[in-house]
Formats: sequence, structure tokens, C-alpha cells
Amino acid sequence: MSKFNDALEKHLLPVASKLGSNKILISMRDGIIVAMPLIIIGSLFLVISGIAIPGWIEWLEAQGIQPYLMKAVNGTFGLMGLVASFGVAHSIARQYNTDGVSAGIIAMSAFLVVTPNVMTGDKVPEEAIPQIYMGSQGLFVALIIGIISGLIFQWFINRNIRIKMPDQVPPAVAQSFSALIPGAAIIILWLAVYIALDNLPFGNIHELIVNTLGVPLSLMGGSLIGTIILVGLNSAFWFVGIHGANVVNAVMQPIWLKNIDENRLAYQANPHGDLPHIITQPFIDNFVFMGGGGSTIGLVIVIAILAFKKRSSKITKTIAPLTLMPGIFNINEPTLFGLPVVLNVRLIIPFVLAPMINATITYFAMSSGLVHLTNGTAMPWTIPPIISGFLATGHYSGSLVQIVCIIIDILLYYPFYRAMEKYNLYLEDKEANGIKETEESK
Repeated sequence: MSKFNDALEKHLLPVASKLGSNKILISMRDGIIVAMPLIIIGSLFLVISGIAIPGWIEWLEAQGIQPYLMKAVNGTFGLMGLVASFGVAHSIARQYNTDGVSAGIIAMSAFLVVTPNVMTGDKVPEEAIPQIYMGSQGLFVALIIGIISGLIFQWFINRNIRIKMPDQVPPAVAQSFSALIPGAAIIILWLAVYIALDNLPFGNIHELIVNTLGVPLSLMGGSLIGTIILVGLNSAFWFVGIHGANVVNAVMQPIWLKNIDENRLAYQANPHGDLPHIITQPFIDNFVFMGGGGSTIGLVIVIAILAFKKRSSKITKTIAPLTLMPGIFNINEPTLFGLPVVLNVRLIIPFVLAPMINATITYFAMSSGLVHLTNGTAMPWTIPPIISGFLATGHYSGSLVQIVCIIIDILLYYPFYRAMEKYNLYLEDKEANGIKETEESK
């Protein structure tokens, strides 16, 4: 085991460390995080609009309330792409010690520049921006524009290619003038891209990016095999102490958010109709990673059960109250680093297999129609299982499949932690006997 741990530290840890500290991946993660409050707020209105109570939706429609709820959903959930373009550029600029706010605003402007307008109105034509591109449909473009714009912005600023005002000028005014040259260069670049695509048969940039990058990533993140591979990578990163979600989600979260938004749109159009996607962000957060990375809710329950035994190790008794409550709310850092699970070969098998099994069970339960699909509701990942299953699907079947997965996780973790517990008891007995022999010799 010691040799295995040494090999992991030597070969996997450096790779994981580089990925975890990559500025591009960090900016993509931060860009999504900026949009998350809007996604969650919009989901609250979506939950109200689609509670699985007979006659509830019909009553909302009859009272004229439903359109207002949908207005709130579209005005929050439907802006994730636009907001993400700001968040990504802001993060890139800040990491290079430049003005993140100016970079983010310029990136948002660039996002609107490359987005095609439509003409609306019969008597008085007006130009408008399609809302579909402001949300998940434009998320890929938002991430790309945010990254490139942020990198260009910091390049100009860090090479002092800017308008520098006297020291007496207030900082806010000085930053505005400092952003003029890089901002103009960024807007001209994206305007040139828009003009080029407008005169070529590729369609607009959103269609081009979705068809070239979105399709292969969607196949990866939207299939069971691809999801199992990604879940395994997540566990591998966590096992060596790197935040697996920060690495994997930075690449795949746009796909999963796009899928949940398309489910939302389909659900809004017909609450009783079929939804297009099984694997979405709530599928990953609320059904696969219950308890956190490695689906450690099964582990913390096993620890709590063994802690009640008359003969349990000091480690189990100490760690049980510290891990159970956070684990219920999907916070497992106390378990990962306190037990620890990180670089603990005795627990690597269930740590990798548990989320894979959860993904497989939930996928087939949903694809067979036994469990409702996630209906577009996104929620904080800290909501406990069983509650989150109902909210994510709008149906009790979501809670039932979570219960099944938790039971299987418990059964999977039990023999491995039980063996670890026996080893801990052996060490404690050995230590106690050593102390006793020392005292007797005195």
C-alpha cells in the first residue's frame, strides 16, 4: 500500500495539481459560479410553477399567475450565458492582477456584438436580441469570449499599452480610461468575427460553436459511458487531494447546465410531456455525488453505525459526529481529509465505484420511466438527499431512487470500512498492550 501511495503521489499528483491551478479552468469555474445565484433563484420560481399536485398548474394558468412565474424564470435562469461571459473574463483578469470589472463588462459587450439580432414588430420593426442565446444556448460562446477577451485585456494592461491618467485622477476614472485601448481592440476583434461569419455559410457563432465543440462534448457528458468516465476522473482527482469537481466541472458543467435548461424549456412548454435529457447538472449533483465526491454519504452512515457499537475504535467515535451532519448536506471535506479518504488505499474501491453505481442506477431508472427526469430545477448542491430528489424531479420517484442508491452505497462502503475499523482496533490494542507492558516493567 505504501508503494501504491508513493506511485500515486509521484505520477498522478503533479498532473492533478497542474490542472487544479490552470487559470483557464479556474476562470471557467468562476464564470459559472457567478451565474449560479440567478440559476438557483430562477429554479425556485420553476418549482412553484410545476409542483406535482393535481390541479396546481391548471390553477396557476387559470389565475393568470403562470406567465409571471415564467417571466421570472426567463429573466434569471435564461441569462446564464450573458452573466458567465462577465464572470470568466473577470476571473482571468483578476488572476493576472488587472481590473476584473472592466474586463468583464467588455466581454459582455463582445458577447452581444457577436450575437445576431432579430427584427420584431409588425407595424414598427424593432431590433432585438434573441433570449435563447442569452441562456444555455449561448454558454459555450460566453465561455470562449470570456477567456479570449480576458487574456487580451490583461495582455494590454500588463504591457502598459493603455491610457495612463495622472495620479490625481480618481481610481475609478483612471481604470475607465485604462480600459479604452484593450476594450476597443477586443470589440473590433469580435466585430470582425461577426462580420466574417455573417458573410459565410456557417451561420452565426453560436451555431458554429455548438456544432463543432458542443456536439462531441454533449456526447461525452450526455451519455452514461461518458458520465461514468468523468465520475471516475472526479474520484481520482479527489483521491490525491485535488478538488475533482473544480477540474471536471470546469469542462463539463456548461454541457450539464445546457441540458437542464433545455429540460426547463420543454417542461415550461408542456409539464406533462417528455424531457430531452437524462444527464443534467442536478443529475450529477443530487443523484450521483450524494454526500459529496465519492458519494461518501454511504461512508459517513457506516461510520455513524459502527460508532454506536460497544467496541469501536477511537477514530470512529471521534470522526462520526464530525462527518455525519456535513455529509448529509453533501459537504465531505471533514471525511476526505479528517478520516482521511485522500490517499487511503483501503477505501479507494468504494470511493470510485459508489458514484459510478449511483449514475448507472439513476440513469436506467430514468430511461425506463420508473423515475421522472430532472425538470429544469437547479438548486444548491447542499440540499440533503431525498429532499433534493423530489425537488429536482418534481416527483416522489426522485426521492425513492436516492434511497435505493444510498442503501447500495452503505452496503458497498461497509466491508471496506469494517476492515479498516478492525485494523484501527488492532493498532489501539497493540498500543494499549505496549503501554501496559511498559508500566509493568517499571
